[in-house]
Amino acid sequence: MRRQISCSWILPLFAALLCLAACRDKGTVTAEETSAAAVAPALTAQQTAPAPGETGSFDGQRAFQYVSDLVAIGPRTAGTDGNHRAQDYIIGQLKGFGCPVDPEAFHTPTPLGEMDMRNIVVKISGTSSDIVLFLTHYDTKRLPNFVGADDGGSSTGVMLELARLLCARKSALTFWIAFLDGEEAFNLQWNNPDNTYGSRELAARMALSGDLPHTKAVILADMIGSQNLRIKRDTSSTSWLTDLVWSTASRLGYGNVFVSSETSVQDDHVPFLSRSVPAVDIIDLEIPYWHTPQDTLDKLSPNSLAVVGHVLIALVPQLEQKFARPTAATRP
Repeated sequence: MRRQISCSWILPLFAALLCLAACRDKGTVTAEETSAAAVAPALTAQQTAPAPGETGSFDGQRAFQYVSDLVAIGPRTAGTDGNHRAQDYIIGQLKGFGCPVDPEAFHTPTPLGEMDMRNIVVKISGTSSDIVLFLTHYDTKRLPNFVGADDGGSSTGVMLELARLLCARKSALTFWIAFLDGEEAFNLQWNNPDNTYGSRELAARMALSGDLPHTKAVILADMIGSQNLRIKRDTSSTSWLTDLVWSTASRLGYGNVFVSSETSVQDDHVPFLSRSVPAVDIIDLEIPYWHTPQDTLDKLSPNSLAVVGHVLIALVPQLEQKFARPTAATRP
């Protein structure tokens, strides 16, 4: 899909060009200098992420770059060219990490008619068949000029970076990371069944394959990139899993981000909760640019991505310990 180009950059760029010209005696401004002048203000306005060594090897700057790449594609509404390009990008990144990638295509009715969609699932085998499933969605709301930097982009960037780390290690548990299509409603209002197409499809497939009974926890991230990130506890999420996420965040020093206030959210975790699978939603829904064309890259912070990523990677050993199966040596 095409994007209309915003004119908000013209005046700052013109001023930058005048400044460059005034500082020179002779010569023209090169394309490289023009690009640098236009990009520099946006870059300096962004918070930088801490070094990966401070966040459990999770690289917030890498995650931010993945989001930037997705935003550059433009709108990613299910069934569109932009959506297909996003799929190709995600699959290409995952294969570059050495991840086992399983693109799962499906056909579903929508208010716009029958539509093809595709979930992208990474299945990282562990020594146990017990599964921990991480979720994000990559599609965007069907709105004009909506690129979904935070809504769909931020969590996808975090899950790509999480995949880079998890695909390189051997774990006790089996970890799945699913990049879901069709989370957004095609109509303006969120009315069932016009939403969560990808997560409903994945939950149904896992039930049929027999993988769902082995799924010990589902961890969904959605809209976790804002500069003033504040994530409330979702009251519909599973209590023990929510407690584990929030206590981990507190231990890591992120109590000001994962706050004790509560909210209730309908999201991609619901199809799993309805099948009695423990699930938690990590989301900051109270952002002023939600479902508007202002959901753009300049609203995000690499530091916020690093905070959430640090919490997710720190959950891995805790979940492995919680669901560890006794070995012959430890059985009574």
